Amino acid sequence: QVQLVGSGGGLVQAGGSLRLSCAASGNIFSISAMGWYRQAPGKQRELVAAITSGGDTNYADSVKGRFTISRDNAKNTAYLQMNSLKPEDTASYYCNAREVETASYRYLEVWGQGTLVTVSS
Repeated sequence: QVQLVGSGGGLVQAGGSLRLSCAASGNIFSISAMGWYRQAPGKQRELVAAITSGGDTNYADSVKGRFTISRDNAKNTAYLQMNSLKPEDTASYYCNAREVETASYRYLEVWGQGTLVTVSS
């Protein structure tokens, strides 16, 4: 069974930085794409950033130039470096993996638990 474990959230002042990590485990052969979504109270979950196994990236307009997603394919781990944080970045951040190939099964989508990011003004 594939599991995603996200970590690195916390409380930071506006203008500060945080780095989120998402580690996938479970006898994985490959992962097509990994990414981060976020959900603020009363709002829908939205894509923050995603990266393919080849390194292609996609960012929400609201985080372009401030957030950087990267990935270590050998470790099945993705990272989200968040700089110049704003109070509106406050949300629970969820790790996501798509097309996860294991020895016994191909998962179309796997979600990790949320990690809370709080940015104070």
